Amino acid sequence: MRLFCCLALVTLTTLPLAAQNPSQPPAYRTDPKFINTYKEAKDLLRQRQYNFALDQFKKANKIATGKCTECLSQLYDLQIKMGSYKEAAATAAAAVEIAPTPRDKSSRQTDRGRAIYLQAGDKGKPELLNAADEAYKAAILADPKNPVPLYLDGQTLARLGKNDAASDQFKACLSCLNPRDPSYARAQLFAENPTLATHKMAPAFTVTALDGSNFNLDDMGGRVVLIDFWATWCGPCNEELPHLKKIAREFAGQPLVIISVSWDSDETKWKTFIDKNEMTWTQYRDANHNLSKAFGVEAIPHYFTIDSDGILTAEMLGSGSDVEGKLKKLVARAKATHQTPPLAAGN
Repeated sequence: MRLFCCLALVTLTTLPLAAQNPSQPPAYRTDPKFINTYKEAKDLLRQRQYNFALDQFKKANKIATGKCTECLSQLYDLQIKMGSYKEAAATAAAAVEIAPTPRDKSSRQTDRGRAIYLQAGDKGKPELLNAADEAYKAAILADPKNPVPLYLDGQTLARLGKNDAASDQFKACLSCLNPRDPSYARAQLFAENPTLATHKMAPAFTVTALDGSNFNLDDMGGRVVLIDFWATWCGPCNEELPHLKKIAREFAGQPLVIISVSWDSDETKWKTFIDKNEMTWTQYRDANHNLSKAFGVEAIPHYFTIDSDGILTAEMLGSGSDVEGKLKKLVARAKATHQTPPLAAGN
């Protein structure tokens, strides 16, 4: 399972591990052995030699007598990335012990709960879900206004079948969120129907499209969404373009929304290509790849279909995917179960 599927949890992010007070730097920061070991770990990380980087961050933290917050942060991220969830939970627990403020402790307990939740896997082992619930509640106790553990605990309780308690946590999360936050609509949806939180959901997001409109995934209620990751310089993407244009025409006036997310760095070239090829649906340029990273996209073309309840139903990589067939079924179900006025496929 891709990590984002477990986190769909949420686009709210936990805070980075707090740095030490810069006015009183710990002694290890000036230790040449620590400096060299940490630098080597970072270099290995940039080279994607994750196992070696992991070992070096552990060595750096050992030199710092277990008190290097940056080392623990890097270790946690790597362990999550590599699927070592039990080890990540232990790393987060160590970070809790040295967290300097209640806010930091809340974030670190949230990290611990997230690692335990992921360890529970698709089957959702009850003992691990209950342990995750305890970690999230410890995070909430440390900082009652932190919306992240409230949201994640709501999801955990929903998987445990405790829907009333889950709804309460999502409602509490809403009270801590700005209504403009992209996760607000998702939390509101889950507060009303906690069982939806047990499904695989695409990351909540809001972006400003090429035409200046705001696209919020969770504001598409009742409509099917097709997300297309592409680029003007991508040969297979260009081969898929006629097919995508056909879908836009065929589903015009139907409860379907298409958004194309480009990897282009050249804005002018991107705009010119869109205009020349009459790509009339929603367009967004993901220049920093933040949205792509949230979806775990590492190659294009890459499609995601999301049903009218916001549930991620399919992920397709490469050309030749039967996108149209999947959309026909999803749109038919949307028409049968929702009264939402349809939008043109390009809107």
